[in-house]
Amino acid sequence: MSQNDPAVFDGQRIAAQADGAVLRVQLFNPSLGCMDAQTESELLALLDRVHATPAWRVVLFTGRDAGVFVRHYDVRVLEQRGRDMAARGLRFALERPVPEAPLHRALARIEASDRIFIAAINGTCMGGGYELALACDLRYAQAGRYRIGLPELNIGLLPGAGGTQKLQRVMGAARALESLLLGRTFEPAEAAAQGLVHACVDDVLAHALAVAQELAAKPQPALGHIKRLARRAGHGDMAAGLAEERTLFCDTLISDAALQRMAEMNAGRRDISDR
Repeated sequence: MSQNDPAVFDGQRIAAQADGAVLRVQLFNPSLGCMDAQTESELLALLDRVHATPAWRVVLFTGRDAGVFVRHYDVRVLEQRGRDMAARGLRFALERPVPEAPLHRALARIEASDRIFIAAINGTCMGGGYELALACDLRYAQAGRYRIGLPELNIGLLPGAGGTQKLQRVMGAARALESLLLGRTFEPAEAAAQGLVHACVDDVLAHALAVAQELAAKPQPALGHIKRLARRAGHGDMAAGLAEERTLFCDTLISDAALQRMAEMNAGRRDISDR
């Protein structure tokens, strides 16, 4: 299928349609709406398609079925994995880090990508589902009565796909620790107030699509560079971050998009506040 074909991915857990520069991705797994190994595999395959198609500049994730974004990782699968490992006598220690699974690789690719990823959370979004949302650059939630967050502690687990490391980025270290230790989840309006999502809105898909279309019209490479710099801010050496910023500023300065827009501004045909 070409990049102009509306249906560009049709899997057992993921389906995607192209709308110009925006790729709309639906997540599903009847009847529980949970993530599993098939979801992980298809997510990696989808990202291969995204990064092979420069025209898709914004990727929007949402749940296909009413009331569910991704409920959480399938606990039946996790229990079986745990029993299998225990039966084999496996033991784990920090000196022997566990290798990344497909989900870890997929989330890292989302964060490192120069594309912008949006989570349009239209229903229950906990555990691995919220860790997928955390990997996205922007998160919006549909108003309603459902839960968002990382409750793994309540079944004796901990978030295993980045949640313990990333939650503090969105709600602050102290509140993140409290939430993780108590296994708390939040309704959408409270999630917005706590910083877990950027906004709680009445029509999340319409809102997210409007943001996606606005982002798709922004100039590259500046858009991707800003994502890279903002994501690394506060997580490393400030001097190194400033050096990257200076370098990428110069890269945007010589880009065709910037040169054209600066010329239009200097000729009085554009204002810097114009979208």
